[in-house]
Amino acid sequence: MNSNFFQPIDAAAVPRFAGLSTFMRLPAVASAEGLDIALVGIPWDGGTTNRAGARHGPREIRNQSSLMRRAHHVSGTEPFSIANVADVGDLSVNPINLLDGLKRIEDGIAAIVAAGTIPLAAGGDHLTTLPVLRAVARKAPVGMIHFDAHSDTNDRYFGDNPYTHGTPFRRAIEEGLLDPKRVVQIGIRGSIYEPNEHGWAVAQGIRIIYMEEFVRRGAASVMEEARGIVGSGPTYVTFDIDCIDPSMAPGTGTPELGGFTTREAQEMVRLLDAVTIVGADVVEVAPPFDVGGMTALAGATMMFELLCVIAKSVAAGRVPQA
Repeated sequence: MNSNFFQPIDAAAVPRFAGLSTFMRLPAVASAEGLDIALVGIPWDGGTTNRAGARHGPREIRNQSSLMRRAHHVSGTEPFSIANVADVGDLSVNPINLLDGLKRIEDGIAAIVAAGTIPLAAGGDHLTTLPVLRAVARKAPVGMIHFDAHSDTNDRYFGDNPYTHGTPFRRAIEEGLLDPKRVVQIGIRGSIYEPNEHGWAVAQGIRIIYMEEFVRRGAASVMEEARGIVGSGPTYVTFDIDCIDPSMAPGTGTPELGGFTTREAQEMVRLLDAVTIVGADVVEVAPPFDVGGMTALAGATMMFELLCVIAKSVAAGRVPQA
């Protein structure tokens, strides 16, 4: 272990309900300088079209992340021993001006990327991923592995509004941030606006793996295909908590029945081992709709799973080049 790496507070020394609430009980730092991975909050849900509340996600995910311990029980990974990780706080947001909110998020992530640090973000609604991609993919488009109940490739809402949590990846492809032939969406399900709602995404080259196909094939087969689609190039991972069934994650803006179990979600994230991840997020945790903090706990757990995978990549010298 590098003695210069930040370490979480030991729950055997200081109880989990005490002290500052930070991601994984890590130190809060003002800058990403010197970090390998920056845990960052994006408390903004300006793109939500119905059940708002994901702006409160980062705070409650931090609270529930106090339950994370040092080591992964399956892989044995100790992320804080093999990568320098800290909580860099929340990005500056604007809750009443959508375009300014997007710009503030982009600038905040750009500062993390400029420090040579991989951002691991907690949202926030799924529109927050668009400005993150604007920062991460400034030099060249990236691939993406997308866990979600929804494709989020719709075009316009409420007249001619192009920016909602249902449109980020259509905008990202139009802006040249994503290589659609290196994008796979896993877990898509639920009623849709019209039969060909996903036609545009498929026409761009996106691979959509509907929930029914996942059930037939299983996690190992699906993730083998996903790794093949993104290949060895720079890849973003986005995890919408509504990919998990609402019986296990009710606190979200657009719940859809028939989703993953939390165990299936963990298994899939663990199978990201060989992927060159340039950034990742967990989004759409909406505490006002949660029960007993169970959705925020799922979000914190997925962040820890992602952290372990990214830390192993850092330790192995697979430095992403976006």
